[in-house]
Amino acid sequence: MKQTNISVFIPHTGCKNLCSFCNQRTISGCQTPVTVNELHKTLSFQLDNLRAKQIKAQIAFFGGSFTAIDRGYMTELLDCACGFVKTYPDVYAGIRCSTRPDCIDAEVLEILKSRCVMAIELGAQSMNDEVLAANQRGHTAKDVEVSSRLIKQYGFELGLQMMTGLYRDTPQYCIDTAKRFIELGCDTVRIYPTVILKGTELDRLHSMGVYDSFDFDTTVELCAQLLEMFGRVDIPVIRMGLHASKDVENSMTGGVYHPALRELAESRIYLKKLLSLCSEAGKYIIYTDKRNISKLLGQSGKNRSELLKRGITFKLKEENGTEIRVERIG
Repeated sequence: MKQTNISVFIPHTGCKNLCSFCNQRTISGCQTPVTVNELHKTLSFQLDNLRAKQIKAQIAFFGGSFTAIDRGYMTELLDCACGFVKTYPDVYAGIRCSTRPDCIDAEVLEILKSRCVMAIELGAQSMNDEVLAANQRGHTAKDVEVSSRLIKQYGFELGLQMMTGLYRDTPQYCIDTAKRFIELGCDTVRIYPTVILKGTELDRLHSMGVYDSFDFDTTVELCAQLLEMFGRVDIPVIRMGLHASKDVENSMTGGVYHPALRELAESRIYLKKLLSLCSEAGKYIIYTDKRNISKLLGQSGKNRSELLKRGITFKLKEENGTEIRVERIG
C-alpha cells in the first residue's frame, strides 16, 4: 500500500530565534497555527479519501520546531492525532514531526514516544559551525550529533534536513555535511537549496552585494552528487527543493528554486552514466525501463544533445526493470 503524509504546518511558533533564511509563512503558505478542532476536521475528512485511494498516511507536524512550541498545545495536537492513529490504523500509520536539534531531550522524546510519533526530522541545515553561526541558527553541529544519537537510542526513525548555498557555504561543506549525516545513521534526508526570500537576513545581505547562493548549474551538479552519496548507502532522499508554491515564486529574490529540481539532478546522474558507458563516438542502443526515459533524455533532450556534441547518437528501447544498458551498433 502506498504511503503519504498529511502535513500540518505550525508556522514559526516554536522557533526561539530567526535564522538568516527564514520566512516560514512564505515557505509553508500558512499564516496562523492550526487549532485542535481544525486538525480533527482535517483528519476526519481525509479518512474516506485515503481509503478510496488505498493510501496510508503519516500525520506530519512541520514548519515551526514542533517540540519547542507551547507544551500544552503540542500535547493537545499529539493527543488528537494519536487518537486517529489508534482508532484508524488502516488509514493512519503514525506521526512524524520536524524540530530543531537543540529542542530535543529525554523528556520530550518520552512525550513523543507515548503519543504515536514514529519519526523525528531535525533541521540541521549544515554540519559546519561557521555556516551555522553565519546564518544565525543558534545551535552547533555537536547539537545535531547529540540529538540524532538520542533519537536513534529511543527507537525513532531519524530524518535529517540540509540546505545548500547558505551564507558562507561552499559545495565542499555540503558534501562534508552529507558525510556526517551518513555517519550518524539517519534513515531519511531532505535537501533544500537555499531560496532567498524577501524580508530575510539573506535578502538584506544579497541586496548589499555581499552574498549570493550557488548558481543554478552548481546547485544541480551538487544535488546530483548528494543523491549519489545517499543512494550508495540506501538512505532515501525524500524531498529535494521546496514544494511548488506561488508564495515562494512571488517572494524570492535569489537562490535556486525549480519545481522539477530532483529530476534535473537525476538527469545529471544519467548523463554521467551515459558518458561512461558510451566512451567513444559512435552509434548505440540504450535500454532502460519506461519510468527512466525522461530522466535519461534530460529536460528538452539535453542529455541527447550533450552526447551528440561528442559524436554519440543512440536509439532508445524500453526494457522492463533495467536502469541503463548500452549496446554499440556502429
